[in-house]
Amino acid sequence: MLKGLAITPPVIGRISIGRIVEKDGKRLPQRDDQFSITTQIQNRDGWILHPFDEALRKASNGKLRSIPVRLLFNDPDLNLRAEYSVFDRATGRPVCVGNGDACKRVVGGVVEALPCPSPDGCQFGHANGCKPYGRLNVVIGPEDELGSFIFRTTSYNSIRTLAARLHYFSAVSGGLLASMPLELKLRGKSTTQSYRSAIYYVDLLVRPGTTLEETIVEARELDGQRKASGFDQAALDQAARVGFSNGSFEESFEDVSAVTEEFYPEPEDGIEGEAESGNGTAGNSLKDKLTRKAGSLKEDAP
Repeated sequence: MLKGLAITPPVIGRISIGRIVEKDGKRLPQRDDQFSITTQIQNRDGWILHPFDEALRKASNGKLRSIPVRLLFNDPDLNLRAEYSVFDRATGRPVCVGNGDACKRVVGGVVEALPCPSPDGCQFGHANGCKPYGRLNVVIGPEDELGSFIFRTTSYNSIRTLAARLHYFSAVSGGLLASMPLELKLRGKSTTQSYRSAIYYVDLLVRPGTTLEETIVEARELDGQRKASGFDQAALDQAARVGFSNGSFEESFEDVSAVTEEFYPEPEDGIEGEAESGNGTAGNSLKDKLTRKAGSLKEDAP
């Protein structure tokens, strides 16, 4: 195994909410109210849709707001990796990655271990656009049980909800996450910060038409079948754990440019966007928010 290279789950496609569009000569993330399942190939119009996208979209009458999935690992933290992250917008490479306790930061071309007080309490993070960044790997379809689709997000709502669901499902099933039939579901909500407009985040549920108890029974049956065939889930989890720890940063050089374009875009007019941008959702700048607020005050004035 090459040292210094994080060995991550094989990825055969992407799951996103939104796309990159050109506006005033800039490529910016644009939000959407549905999932897109794509391949890892781009053309002039963006990422090419995966055949799963069309099949699932037909079954859902056009709007793709849920995706049946399974997980690769029993360990919740292997399925969803989330850290506070800073990327260099010029090179696209990760600069600092931390967990709120400790971080790895590139200083003078050398990776150093430093304390991580989280973005709100970190001067470096506040100045460089640090925010949570999560990656969830899931399996869609039976064709490739070790090939995954990756969902990337910088949404607090998605990261918090997915982390809670993964740990809860793991607890109630006796640690059989990888055997549970589940679905990703897109949810909407409005907040004061979003000025009552809808923002979307991702949840993880049991599949429609089944109860949690039935899902656990099915997970135990599948786990028993796998063990009888010689499938070693514990060894798979350990192999993934060793692979992730083999490198300083998870993102490969091939992926970072697309990551920074979608999740760490250049701020407009020097002001960083604040909305839910992690699901392919374009954040509105503070300038835009203040303009809308001023407009609403004028409308309310006598």
